[in-house]
Amino acid sequence: MVEKVTKIQRLPYEEATFDYAETLIEECRNLAVSPTIVGQPRALRSLEMGLAIQKGGYNLFVSGNSGSGRLDAIKASVEQFRSDTSVLRDIVYAYNFLQPDSPIALTFPPKEGQKFSDAMELFSQKITILAQDRTTFLEKATALLQDLQREFNTPTLSVQFNHILFDLKRQASHIKHLSDEQLKKESFPRKYRVNLLVNHSKTSKRPLVIENYPTFSNLFGTLDDKHDFAHLGLHAGSLLEAEGGFIVINAEELLSEEGLWDSLKRYLDASALALQADLLVKGELRKGLVRPQMTKIPVKVILMGSEDTFDVLTEHDERFLNLFKVSSQFDYSMPATKEHIAKTIANLNDFATRNSCRPLDNSALSQILRYSSWYAESRTELTTQFSQLYDIIIEANYWAEAESKEIIDKALILRANEERDYFSSISETRINEEILNGEMIISLTGTKVGVVNGLAVMDRGASSFGTPTVITASVAPGSEGIVNIEHEAGLSGEIHDKGLLILEGYLRKHYARTFPLSIYAGIAFEQSYAEIDGDSASSSELYALLSAIGELPVRQDIAVTGSVNQMGMIQPVGGINEKIEGFYRTCLTTGLSGKQGVILPIQNVRNLILSYEVLEAIKEKKFHIYPITTIDEGMRILTGRPVGIRNAKGNYSAGNFNFEIEDRLRKMYQAVTSSRS
Repeated sequence: MVEKVTKIQRLPYEEATFDYAETLIEECRNLAVSPTIVGQPRALRSLEMGLAIQKGGYNLFVSGNSGSGRLDAIKASVEQFRSDTSVLRDIVYAYNFLQPDSPIALTFPPKEGQKFSDAMELFSQKITILAQDRTTFLEKATALLQDLQREFNTPTLSVQFNHILFDLKRQASHIKHLSDEQLKKESFPRKYRVNLLVNHSKTSKRPLVIENYPTFSNLFGTLDDKHDFAHLGLHAGSLLEAEGGFIVINAEELLSEEGLWDSLKRYLDASALALQADLLVKGELRKGLVRPQMTKIPVKVILMGSEDTFDVLTEHDERFLNLFKVSSQFDYSMPATKEHIAKTIANLNDFATRNSCRPLDNSALSQILRYSSWYAESRTELTTQFSQLYDIIIEANYWAEAESKEIIDKALILRANEERDYFSSISETRINEEILNGEMIISLTGTKVGVVNGLAVMDRGASSFGTPTVITASVAPGSEGIVNIEHEAGLSGEIHDKGLLILEGYLRKHYARTFPLSIYAGIAFEQSYAEIDGDSASSSELYALLSAIGELPVRQDIAVTGSVNQMGMIQPVGGINEKIEGFYRTCLTTGLSGKQGVILPIQNVRNLILSYEVLEAIKEKKFHIYPITTIDEGMRILTGRPVGIRNAKGNYSAGNFNFEIEDRLRKMYQAVTSSRS
């Protein structure tokens, strides 16, 4: 059989470039849709169901990335349920005459709690005055109490009033023996006051409380031990403030304080709040004996956190799914349909108006949408993290003011992004300077055996950039297999370890068909001293390994990214734009040769949203992109040699890289066999 040699296909400029046409922007802009939560149909439906079901356990966990509109969606969804105030109750704590360290919880319909609190305050003041006449105190105090009983005629209060009457009789006997000076210092009338912890006298909707910083005191309340009577020292936390309504709690903050999650679970199990001193203020009050009575407080709890937090709670807490039966997952991206484009434009324009930013013209909106797709890493998707887009508008508006422009256009959006890159490019610039002056050893021209330029993404805060990384391989006959030097040094993550094991599987399948694999190979990331994880460099490692085995020189002016499976199929990776642009800037720093470029998985073409500078270099054929589907295609580009095909006997004929690799592996086996005999 004769191998059919096909021409190496570079990605043409027409396929490398990507933009949103301004005609499309104008069309979608004219649809005149209202600003709303965009691209989250599943999350919104689950939110609506979870909020509507008033059964135990139907609390919600809302997951997703920060900036995806989770909180806005929660507020909008909750709003339709806030008008029904029939479940609201005022909560009043009163002195417990039978057990002073356990204040009594009393509940009232809205406004009645305030009325009762005012009445007891007035009662306390009058008792103080009546006590000055010791002979008529009990008679007049009893009459006052009877007036209160007639005004607040409920079975619960009747018991409390009876206790107050008994105490008044005891106090009447007590004050008879006090001097005028001693009587002035008496504090007993204050015990008749009550503490209105939940007051709905002015509430027109069911409460919605956002608790971003949950602590024991913020969530469950506090106890001020300076008061003479425990019930007067109680202060409501956010759970009590949300009585009858909804509370949104930051899940990561909740889990960060030891014991807080367990305390919340106890509340959810009981549907009631226990204001215990050891929960109220951790530390000095732990020795306290105050145990306020529990009271029913119907509250829908909404935890808001990341998907990782949701997974951790699901896997490690068997009670979690029983208490949070509804999961609302906010997606990080949405299809770039006309509907979503129109709604995105409406949100962007609305944000600009609300924040007194200059108007956005069609060219600006086109660039923001392009950035949205870049952030989502797909030409067919838009990000749902609108906060990222809003930041671009704020920064572009700043530059508009600096340049005295009345409208935000394409140039200003591009400048905002360019300035961002400039601000965060110190690390990247230093790396390229080290490459230029020889501190970091990397070749961008010529060929080498067992050396391939891979591509990595470095993160620095909210920014990231791509940079080349030298991957080397050395081989010898042996039985150890492939040694991952990064793993031996403790710098390799589990996914990277898996990628190295896949390489050995590839060698066995493609070459060691009639003889055992007998190789000792070491693979390393040169001048890399941080942990390496992920499998996006696995194809680069395989190219370096194949080059070393077959003693095949490979091009240094082409960098490689992409993962590989045991079958030799190239698989897509993330951060493709940063990787390409990073390698381009490195080549630009050392001098463009016109032959440099990047090999990438063909599936990643849909993710290409490159800077206009890189696109111009591609257009002028100064920089090249090679989309591939198999390792063989990549080796053909890197070595400039044909792939080769197996003949009827299953052997490669001479003159191709696969023959060289298999022949060398066979010789390694023979060398190992000879050494043993």
